Amino acid sequence: MSENASSTEIELPPRKRRIVLVTGASGAGRSTTLNVLEDAGFEAIDNLPLRLLPQLLDQGAGDGALALGIDARTQDFSTNGVTDLLAQLSARTDVSVEMLYLDCAPDVLLRRFSETRRRHPLADGGPPIAGIEREQVLLRPLRFRADVLIETTHLNIHELRAEVERWFAPQGQRLLSISVQSFSYKRGLPRSVDMVYDCRFLRNPYWEPSLREGDGRQASVAEFVSADPRFDSFADQVLSLSDLLLPAFREEGKSNISIAFGCTGGRHRSVTLAEHHALRLAQRGWQVSIRHRELDRQLEGNGSQ
Repeated sequence: MSENASSTEIELPPRKRRIVLVTGASGAGRSTTLNVLEDAGFEAIDNLPLRLLPQLLDQGAGDGALALGIDARTQDFSTNGVTDLLAQLSARTDVSVEMLYLDCAPDVLLRRFSETRRRHPLADGGPPIAGIEREQVLLRPLRFRADVLIETTHLNIHELRAEVERWFAPQGQRLLSISVQSFSYKRGLPRSVDMVYDCRFLRNPYWEPSLREGDGRQASVAEFVSADPRFDSFADQVLSLSDLLLPAFREEGKSNISIAFGCTGGRHRSVTLAEHHALRLAQRGWQVSIRHRELDRQLEGNGSQ
């Protein structure tokens, strides 16, 4: 290879924005599907008027994957309108468009509407079965045009989630976001926390004058806490429990899990454990965020002064 050739930069084509149009029979699971796609990293919008989507793309509003829910309630909805939109988007060089159609047997749809006592959007005040039959005729052309067809007749909510993730989640992996936080028992338990661990049995840096004003993120404080002979065993067992439970929660369809560590003041021991556990989970490939409730409150208080 010549010197000139070796220095030539290869210009890669721009990455196309992925767009998934989600449609199908009312009651077949569109709302659940949009929630799953949102958990998988899509920006999910339900019932956006069809004419506004090209404008949204032209305005450059983000470049992430987009899931758009469409049904008979969508303003300016028609099968021809959706078909024209597909053709318009397919002609663009900056997007990649797919249509996901959710189908379901009429008797199952009727049972779902009866159980929830919802009004079918096409029933016009009549019985739900009339709206179901009218919608099937209306949507038949879109069903034949679908890139992905998911039959939800015999799927429960977890099975539907798994099927949508199989098609659209990155590498087919179910996503689970984990929040790890520290707190003070004196201020009460955090809201909506899934798992809580009490760290008050570990030796307390508060009683060391040189460490009292520090916090568990600092090396000197973390070394003091981790020198407790019970620290490693406790941290390892908490990690083992996470190794057991987090994949199970993910399989169950949960998208967010909160793990909290508490101590007396929420400044030293719980902070050290939260940092330690979050790092080990991240090393295992989990998507982890971390929050220290009492330290954040102190920071907010200082900022308001």
